Amino acid sequence: MALKSTIFKVELQVADMDRHHYADHQLTVAQHPSENDERMMVRVLAYALFAEEGLAFGRGLSTDDEPDLWQRDLTGAIERWIDVGQPDEKLVRKACHRARQVVLLTYGRVAGVWWAQNKGALERLPQLRVLHVPGPAVEQMAALVQRSMRLQCTVQDGLVWLGDGQRSVEIPLETWKAGA
Repeated sequence: MALKSTIFKVELQVADMDRHHYADHQLTVAQHPSENDERMMVRVLAYALFAEEGLAFGRGLSTDDEPDLWQRDLTGAIERWIDVGQPDEKLVRKACHRARQVVLLTYGRVAGVWWAQNKGALERLPQLRVLHVPGPAVEQMAALVQRSMRLQCTVQDGLVWLGDGQRSVEIPLETWKAGA
C-alpha cells in the first residue's frame, strides 16, 4: 500500500517591500512521503518570494514534467517555473524551453557540489535564475513546521525573514545566477 502525502495548512502573510507585494495567502501544502521538512519549508519560502496571483504548487516530487511551483498566464502558457533542490541539468533545460522564467532554489550541503558540476551548462540559459538557501537557515525554517502554521514573511532590500510570531529566521539568500 502506498503512503499518502501529509497535508499542512499554512496561513502566509507576505510583506515584500522590494516587489511591493502585500497579501495574505491560504495554502494547502502536501508533503510527499519522501520529502523532509526542510524541502517542504523551502517550497513555502519559494511561494513567499514569488507570491502573486496564479502561483500554484505543482505535483512536485511525484513527476518530472511539473515543477514544485508554477505560474501560468490566461492562455495556459507557463510564465514562471520554480523548482527546489538540485534537479538534473537536462530537466532544467527542458523547463527553460517551456517557461518564460525558471527559478531554482537550492539548499543543503551538496548544493555547492551540484552547482560546481552544472554551472557551465546552466550559465548558458538566460531565463534561469538560481538562488541558494544556506543550510543553517533551512534547519531553522524546519523548526517552524506544524500541521497548521501561521507564518509571516518579510522581504526588504534583499533580506528575508520568516517567522511564526514566536520565532523568526533570517534567510540570507545567495544569488548564484541572476537570470534575465
